[in-house]
Amino acid sequence: MKGADVFYGDAQAVWDVSLYVDEGTIVALLGANGAGKTTLLKTISGIIHPKKGEILFSKRSLAHLRPQEVVDIGISHVPEGRRLFSQLTVLDNLRLGAYPPRARSRFAQSLERAYSLFPVLEARTGQKAGSLSGGEQQMLAIARALMAHPDLLMLDEPSLGLSPIFVRTIFELIKTLNNQKVTILLVEQNIHQALKIAHQAYVLKTGKITMNGSGDELLANQEIQKAYIGERWRNT
Repeated sequence: MKGADVFYGDAQAVWDVSLYVDEGTIVALLGANGAGKTTLLKTISGIIHPKKGEILFSKRSLAHLRPQEVVDIGISHVPEGRRLFSQLTVLDNLRLGAYPPRARSRFAQSLERAYSLFPVLEARTGQKAGSLSGGEQQMLAIARALMAHPDLLMLDEPSLGLSPIFVRTIFELIKTLNNQKVTILLVEQNIHQALKIAHQAYVLKTGKITMNGSGDELLANQEIQKAYIGERWRNT
């Protein structure tokens, strides 16, 4: 993404944002509520189109693609709040994740991978998604996105509202997926955990990038510690 301006109607939400996600890395996008993080993910996904700037993925412009076209070229988006089909079963949600043409012929392989990553989902395969716990629903949302065989997986607040045990599980999963060659763009308010696993990170404030660097650099940054992490993490 380079020089992107994004609007909701007449209201500008993002100003001249440039960010880069190198293949095979985890990139964290950090900031307070309302900073524009979710807006950027929606823009990459084709839900919103930028008024100015360019978005390239493997040298292809995304600026005017529809969301289904973005998925089919290799980008999956797990939105905040999971957005599962609550009245459908776990298996049916996973089937829908494999709907894009690039994924249909590999459904059996993808399902095996999903159940390997999330054994609890195999045990719940015939259960309605809405009856799962919060942590299980988040696992299903990620598994559904993986069914499309993404090269880039975008996660919007994957640990939000989860118990500490599930939070640890989710961050371990993100590392596992990255080790399996999945590139990840992560929006996360658990900034300490996000920076511990991120290769690169950007800080967004009121729609503008104010800082960027490696995860280790930002984790050690006094300004970041004071504004976003707090005293309790300074010596961790």
